[in-house]
Amino acid sequence: MKKIILSSLGVILIQALVFAQQPPGTDIYLFDLAFKKGKFVLTNAVNISDRKGYDNQPFFHPDKPLIYYTSADEEGRTDILVYNYASNETQKLTNTPEREYSPTVTPDKKFISCIIQRDNGAQDLGKYPIDGGNAEIIIDNLTVGYHVWRDDNTLFLFVLGQPNTLHEYSVADKTDKIISQNIGRSLHRVPGTTNISFVDKGSAEWNIKKIKRKDGTIETVGKTLPGREDLTWTPGGKIIMSDGVKLFYWMPGKSKDWTPIYFPDGLSLSGITRLTVNAKGNKIAVVANE
Repeated sequence: MKKIILSSLGVILIQALVFAQQPPGTDIYLFDLAFKKGKFVLTNAVNISDRKGYDNQPFFHPDKPLIYYTSADEEGRTDILVYNYASNETQKLTNTPEREYSPTVTPDKKFISCIIQRDNGAQDLGKYPIDGGNAEIIIDNLTVGYHVWRDDNTLFLFVLGQPNTLHEYSVADKTDKIISQNIGRSLHRVPGTTNISFVDKGSAEWNIKKIKRKDGTIETVGKTLPGREDLTWTPGGKIIMSDGVKLFYWMPGKSKDWTPIYFPDGLSLSGITRLTVNAKGNKIAVVANE
């Protein structure tokens, strides 16, 4: 009996330590983005989350000058914030005792879907009304890490496990099927299509792959930068990635190599991970270390 009690206490202590840990300090930088004479130009850098702590996972509203992102408080609990880059104002979308991650505007633009992490370790996928309100749970039987919408009814999910797997999930009948495994966290709908891209980490060289809507076949788009999994697509079909310090772009089917993108003079970033470009292709948000 004593062993059981000690074991239970150990689990509680471990859980307490895990949830007390602060996420790493990161900031989100917003740039104007233009493509001129065969190269991208970045200007007007703004640190939209200029504070100590974790600010990450930015997502642009498709029509409005808004960026949704995850922000942690002093205890490491995260909420979803929204930054208006027209007015330079930031507001909270959620203020809950749980943790929200990976905010994403739903296809109907009425909700922000996100990962909801529970204190018991569960990670559900839910959605909040885009103007504020209580969450509606979409998936609570899978440990969802990341997600992307193909359309109103179809989600593609990064599901945590050994190994991590890519699932196609139907919201209407709550069925899912495994599409691939050993995948990266960067899931995207390819601009101008309903095809879905993901990173296949199943070999020494990681590959960007695409799931075709028409017949479900998977084709290789190209190789990632070595050891890197975060990427974003531009409306013109270019892919932008980072090696952690610099940005690079590549045009599937046209570019031979990754071409560097330079930050404005005087600005240097480190620990770059997530990136996202808005629907117009004239803004890019970059996450980097504080």
